[in-house]
Amino acid sequence: MLEKVDLTKKIEKEEYKNIIEKLELKIGELQREAKELKIPVIIVFEGWKAAGKGTLINELILPLDPRGFNVYPTNPPNEEESLRPFLWRFWIKTPAKGRIALFDRSWYRRVLTDRIENAVSKKDWKLAYDEIKSFERQLADAGNVIIKLFLHIDKKEQKKRFDKLLENKSTSWKITKVDMKAQKQYGEYLKVFDDMIAKTDTDYAPWTIVESHDKRFALVKIYKTVIESLENKIAQVKKSKTEKTVKEKTRQSAESNVLNSSILDKIDLSQKLSKEDYKINLEQYQKRLREIEHEIYIRRIPVIIMFEGWDAAGKGGAIRRLTQNMDPRGYEVIPIAAPNDIEKAHHYLWRFWNAIPKAGHICIFDRTWYGRVLVERIEGFCSTEDWKRAYKEINETEEHLTNHGAVVVKFWLHIDKDEQMRRFQERQKLEYKQWKITDEDWRNREKWDAYKSAVDELLFRTSPVNAPWTVVEANDKLFARIKILKTVIDAADKKLKKKNG
Repeated sequence: MLEKVDLTKKIEKEEYKNIIEKLELKIGELQREAKELKIPVIIVFEGWKAAGKGTLINELILPLDPRGFNVYPTNPPNEEESLRPFLWRFWIKTPAKGRIALFDRSWYRRVLTDRIENAVSKKDWKLAYDEIKSFERQLADAGNVIIKLFLHIDKKEQKKRFDKLLENKSTSWKITKVDMKAQKQYGEYLKVFDDMIAKTDTDYAPWTIVESHDKRFALVKIYKTVIESLENKIAQVKKSKTEKTVKEKTRQSAESNVLNSSILDKIDLSQKLSKEDYKINLEQYQKRLREIEHEIYIRRIPVIIMFEGWDAAGKGGAIRRLTQNMDPRGYEVIPIAAPNDIEKAHHYLWRFWNAIPKAGHICIFDRTWYGRVLVERIEGFCSTEDWKRAYKEINETEEHLTNHGAVVVKFWLHIDKDEQMRRFQERQKLEYKQWKITDEDWRNREKWDAYKSAVDELLFRTSPVNAPWTVVEANDKLFARIKILKTVIDAADKKLKKKNG
């Protein structure tokens, strides 16, 4: 593919002067318009060493408002980054609506340098292709413009540029022994680049090959590519706004289009545990959890525990018993409320990616990204298209986490409607519990059937082998707490045995 690219293309100086000024004015105008329309933009620069990425990025951003963009150079992951899934450090840098993020090299390092240098296993870099495409598709579906530029030069030109940099003491530091080795491996890199482009060139995030022997030609092509991409997206957004004078909101009925019967109706809520058995089990399991916390830290295993359930189902009490005997330096509880303004300006998964734990640590989410297919679905905070798409996005996210080696444990705490009413009334009567009951709890209760239908669909669509749901019979709090402790221990022990084996 790359061998067939015509690298002789040039633009003469006078012609360049006539073109570039208009392009600079246009890109500044489009940046302002994208900001007004709240369009997030991602520009990725990949290519050969010495192809001119740094220079061309600097030229591209000169006419832009510096308050509206960030440039992120991508180096080998540091210790903090290497302890998390490889896409974590890129997820947290994805732009807010109306902003531009430019990446000088990117997530493609996984299938390029890391692959050639054997920094990751063959299984990992092959897996990364699907993870990268999922990542880009999720961002594109959420309205991001993704512009991917590959700066191409041939072996002879690269050698010429290396020699020029090495001749000057002020620039010789830019060329390392690794670079010189890579230059000799030009043919091997060429095959890997071709493979990357072929596997990740999609309609939602296409590659543009930039012929970079001539700087003027390269810069003009980059400008034109960015301008065309922004113009297309802006036109698309304006058309969408015109066609939809009222943004679609959905208030889901109690009927499920997926299931003929209810998963929740089959749960036996009569299960109980005596106080004596509870005390014995609680002491035993909390002791084991403390040991596990130490073992997963030593083995560098991340653990993500997620709690969803009905209002008053006992999530808070279960989390307290889970963490009661643990070292607070090894875990963090993340309470999830309605997103703030900063979180709303990003992809809905962004705030969760910011909380993903390091390897060896435990993260406990009190409510989760499943809000997308529960409260946001029922209350009409997102479109039908948004929440239907979220099932796949969530499954992909959890698969990426488990591919990284994380233990993912998901709980739905289930109680019946009568038990919820009893707990609501108890909270109203007891002064020290009154803070737990809100008007929103009563409003949600009125939509019990709609939420129940959504939960059934959630359990059906998002319970893969790598991250299954555990439905906890929670009418009896003692039984529920012990089941939760035992489930976490079993999942962690299973992973530890696999790791040790």
